[in-house]
Amino acid sequence: MKKVAILQSNYIPWKGYFEMINMVDEFVLYDCVQYTKNDWRNRNQIKTPSGVAWLTIPCRFESMSQKINETKVTDKLWASKHFKTIVQNYSKAKHFKEYAPVFENLYKEVAEEELLSVINYKFITAINEILGIKTKISKCENFNLIEGQTSRLVQICKDAGATHYLSGPAARDYLDESLFEDEGIKVEWMDYSGYGEYEQMYPPFVHGVSIIDLIFNEGGNAAKYMKSFKEAK
Repeated sequence: MKKVAILQSNYIPWKGYFEMINMVDEFVLYDCVQYTKNDWRNRNQIKTPSGVAWLTIPCRFESMSQKINETKVTDKLWASKHFKTIVQNYSKAKHFKEYAPVFENLYKEVAEEELLSVINYKFITAINEILGIKTKISKCENFNLIEGQTSRLVQICKDAGATHYLSGPAARDYLDESLFEDEGIKVEWMDYSGYGEYEQMYPPFVHGVSIIDLIFNEGGNAAKYMKSFKEAK
């Protein structure tokens, strides 16, 4: 059995994103599709004393046909600004000193990077390492990208040798499961419910913030608050 998921890259995603990565054998970054403004591709949320706040990478939007892997950053100072904001809001978190150097180096590494897709990839793979996720990460450019919204996903799964496809719940509105069934690929749906709360700063508790919130607050115990790690034990 081989399980595959296909999803656009996000900037420092929430825990559910990494949960999905951990639940499959291969995770395909689907950045060869349309870039959408004001979405999770270039921004995410953190906790602050005054509530939830956005960290947004400024990107150039040139046309409706622009793909995620073509999207470019417009301000090279964004990385230093983001890390400064993270320090301001998480410096008193229990495990901040342990993981701050990792993220400081990451922000320095991507500061001169022009492509959003590359930035997201570097953060995702680095956070996978922190969480102990061993899943293979691939890019959609390495697959046969045929026409058709569902047909393309099916073809990627076939190229990857998948027997199971794990999809996000939002795709229920458009995914044609019969095309997967015709190729002997079983579709499974991600369930983001049932998460337990952890020791989070600045109440009330919010589940949907960036994974860095969980890492800085729980450190090496972060995986205990992600359902798929419990199931693996």
